[in-house]
Amino acid sequence: MFLSRIRPLALTLAIAATVAACGGDAEPPQQGPGQVTVVTMKAQSVALTRELPGRTSAYLIAEVRPQVNGIVAKRLFTEGSMVQQGQPLYQIEDASYRAQANSARAQLARAEATANAARLSARRISELAKVDAVSQQDLENAVAAQKQAEADVGAARAALDAANVTLGYARITAPISGRIGKSSVTQGALVGTGQTEALATVQQLDPIYVDLTQSSAELLQLRRELASGRLQDNQQSLPVSILLEDGSTFGEQGTLEFSEVSVDPATGSYALRVKVANPDGTLMPGMYVRAVVGGGVRSSALLVPMQGIARDAKGDTTAMVVGKDGKVEVRPVKVSRALGDTWLVEDGLQVGDRVIVEGLQKIGPGMPVEATEKGADTAATPAPAADAPAETNANASAQ
Repeated sequence: MFLSRIRPLALTLAIAATVAACGGDAEPPQQGPGQVTVVTMKAQSVALTRELPGRTSAYLIAEVRPQVNGIVAKRLFTEGSMVQQGQPLYQIEDASYRAQANSARAQLARAEATANAARLSARRISELAKVDAVSQQDLENAVAAQKQAEADVGAARAALDAANVTLGYARITAPISGRIGKSSVTQGALVGTGQTEALATVQQLDPIYVDLTQSSAELLQLRRELASGRLQDNQQSLPVSILLEDGSTFGEQGTLEFSEVSVDPATGSYALRVKVANPDGTLMPGMYVRAVVGGGVRSSALLVPMQGIARDAKGDTTAMVVGKDGKVEVRPVKVSRALGDTWLVEDGLQVGDRVIVEGLQKIGPGMPVEATEKGADTAATPAPAADAPAETNANASAQ
């Protein structure tokens, strides 16, 4: 009776132990390859640009200054208005200068009358000398007197011209066309040729200059790349875009005029000048702007999306790449500048590399993945399935 009860219990325990042993030897389920989106690196021609700070300056600047002394009789312009070259701006009291011009004109008339009398006298004496009615000395004196009288006419005419010039200076005109500023003198003010302050300033603002600065280090790097053939020069051909203080883009594009041949020792930078049309007068002298100028053309550039580049605490940059075996590789990458939403690659990536740009949170180095080209409808060249990493198996067993 006792043995009959023991046998079923032992059989039950044996079956339970067998089941437990079988459960302990069961392998965990395998994890499939991760799904990622990649961008395949392709060589392309890229026009590189530089954004440089600068300030605007007038195309032409002319200070209006008096060239004669006198009292300002009248101001003939409106402050802040546009003036044309030769337009009268100030009238200086010219009574004394007009009197000098009249006196010079009278002196010229007297000299011309004297010269005419000397000419007639020399002609008569010359006729008498032919028949020996006068001496040779008288003839020579008459000819000399004629020449002296003609010289006096020339001197009187020059004196009249000088007097007219001085009289003309009494009416001050605009030296250039442009916008005139405020007047530093009013009607009734005494002005003179030696004064330090200009009466007004005229500035031509269409076109207008933009004076930029760039570090000499960037210039050296640009020249090295041009010399090595990595870049083709496009500074002169590429239009220059102007960015205003509020971040907006100016409607007109400029052209690079020249760059300085010397570096400022105080700042370590050199100057560039851009000329840009300014028909509406939006740009005013002294405004702070930024200009996007050409920095060369790279014919075989690699551009990687920004989301495909990771940067650590030390500033080193890396990218995750799908290798030929379909597994994730971490690749050190060197990038130089941002072009839109991409980085310009200098080193670390080659044509044909598949950089992972989506799905980065679910993968790690050495994991197998299935890659889909960004923008494609179907998976591009899916990687073959591979065994999960050992740490993944361990985690599955622990579960």
